[in-house]
Amino acid sequence: MAERMVPELGVIEGYFGRPWTHADRKQVVTRLRDLGFSWFHYAPKADAFLRRRWREPHPPAAFAELADLSAHCRSSGMRFGVGLSPYELYRDFSGPAKADFLARLRALDDIGLDDLAILFDDTRGDVPDLAAREAEIVHTALATTRASRVVMCPTYYSDDRMLDVVFGERPAGYLDDLGRRLDPRVGVYWTGEEICAREFGLGHLARVADALRRKPTLWDNYPVNDGPRMSRFLHLRGFTGRPGAIGPHVAAHVINPALQPYLTLIPAATLVASYREGSAYSYMRAFRDAAHALAGPELAGLLEDDLHALQDQGIDHLGGERERLRQRYGAVSHPMAAEVVRWLDGADTVDRWVEAN
Repeated sequence: MAERMVPELGVIEGYFGRPWTHADRKQVVTRLRDLGFSWFHYAPKADAFLRRRWREPHPPAAFAELADLSAHCRSSGMRFGVGLSPYELYRDFSGPAKADFLARLRALDDIGLDDLAILFDDTRGDVPDLAAREAEIVHTALATTRASRVVMCPTYYSDDRMLDVVFGERPAGYLDDLGRRLDPRVGVYWTGEEICAREFGLGHLARVADALRRKPTLWDNYPVNDGPRMSRFLHLRGFTGRPGAIGPHVAAHVINPALQPYLTLIPAATLVASYREGSAYSYMRAFRDAAHALAGPELAGLLEDDLHALQDQGIDHLGGERERLRQRYGAVSHPMAAEVVRWLDGADTVDRWVEAN
């Protein structure tokens, strides 16, 4: 019988669009811990001070919130980490740029980090010695940070050719070169055969582990629903294509959550069930169980009744049904129902949020 193991489970807040509120983040972290998740990485794409403006310190109020989130995670028994995306630092990692990077690492240490993630995703990477440059930056971080664990996200974090189309052709042998150069202590995020993987197969994971010389840390882009297209859908169904058999073949399994923090909890609970139940797992039964436990019977019934409209049709194809759904969920006093209403009002569509901000 195949070995069954529940890997370390985490969440990386790594989506585009409106970030969760501080209060919601703390509430959801507590619930995630109760479900069986053990770490939380803060890295929303909208936090410019972790991305294009990474050289600048966070404003005092934002810095205080991050320190508070760190303290909350730790007191709840969750590891806390921050994802820093030093935008195109690999083009010139010397002099003032290196000094700014070291200063930023020390400032992040003051928040209180268990984990530090260095993220090179969503930037151009058509540089012949990209792996060597990224490994140098990561090793500098490893030698500097007080965090006990360092994980990195490669520029080409998937086999998906869309990355090459958008960010330039990946250097030949990039993944093997990166795996050969990186210190074995460094974890590597990987999203799978596609950016939003339909499944994770044992053959694929074995090939990636061989190239990286370590088990990958899965960055699972479900139930995330960011971007101009995906933000028009609510991802609520239970996880599929993540069989419990992959547990021994990954270093950890981390989900990128939806723009709706409380609704995220439903699919998150099903991932735990998928690993624990193995071949006995049923994704719709897991959805029902999670929805009933987290939303209550009334709201769980509504969400299942409307699952096709919310997850498959999407906001642009609801027509007159949209107002009926708005009234239906507006009558329910629950954070998840409020998130459905906000989504129906168009407040979570990423293009609108970007235009407004």
